[in-house]
Amino acid sequence: MPSLYTEIEINAPRAVVWQALLRKEDWLHWNTFLFDRSPNQKFERGRSLLLSLRRVAGEEETEFEAKIIQVQPDVCLRWVSTAPGFRNEQIFELQDVGRGWTKYTHREQFSGLVTRLALPFIRQDEQQGLKRMARELKQHAEFLSR
Repeated sequence: MPSLYTEIEINAPRAVVWQALLRKEDWLHWNTFLFDRSPNQKFERGRSLLLSLRRVAGEEETEFEAKIIQVQPDVCLRWVSTAPGFRNEQIFELQDVGRGWTKYTHREQFSGLVTRLALPFIRQDEQQGLKRMARELKQHAEFLSR
């Protein structure tokens, strides 16, 4: 199964990083990769949300609907988005790695027939978006934990 992956260590407690990640209404202040299109919808298992992403600066946003499949506080958030012939699962994980330090991991797993056609065109830009979001989350969470 094709996948993308990034990780970064953040100088902030896991609870602070978790709150920064879950407060999607604040994403517009720090997150240039993912955007909230359903501001009144919280991350709850089974709920569908309308989100969008911008892989590279200046690109139009791509809207998608995500169904939340796991919310494990301070540990893991997972959602799935689908289109005919395409499935994308995004996994956000937090792990303690030292006193007040958190490892943030973001993975995307792709499947479906369309994946073979679409992924080569978006892989590099999507990977850069994941890395950019990780750096922005790090900066935001470290600012919040001061």
